[in-house]
Amino acid sequence: MTTEQNTNPAVHQAGSPAASVGKTVKSEEEWRKLLSPAEFRVLRQAGTERPFTGEYTDTKIEGVYRCRACGTELFRSDEKFESHCGWPSFFAPLAEDRVRYITDDSLGMRRVEVRCGACDSHLGHVFEGEGYPTPTDLRYCINSISLTLEPAEKA
Repeated sequence: MTTEQNTNPAVHQAGSPAASVGKTVKSEEEWRKLLSPAEFRVLRQAGTERPFTGEYTDTKIEGVYRCRACGTELFRSDEKFESHCGWPSFFAPLAEDRVRYITDDSLGMRRVEVRCGACDSHLGHVFEGEGYPTPTDLRYCINSISLTLEPAEKA
């Protein structure tokens, strides 16, 4: 995996986290104390959960999805859609400064990794041009374990 900025114009260009999103910086030891081993593996080591096993894959509850590591608001339920890929799918982040993109050349293919704009935790990947009927033609394929859902009545 490289740390290059994705330059594909079809994918939203978030760049570095904007000033409106506070940076969360912790040591590896601090993250290990804060997160469960499974959360740490995905959020801090860019792992993935098995498809169709995450708690938010089929959730239809209205609300805001936050980064499980730092609490930054990332996605709204209004941008969530059924892609049947095994992970929660969104067609856009809540705001461009909430995520950042990294070119990921692992697994013998080029993908675009999505990370939290505040704490740099791994969230998943974004794919384009797959024919989903969304306003952006993008699918943010996000690990449930990377998120917490704040229901609308509390938001």
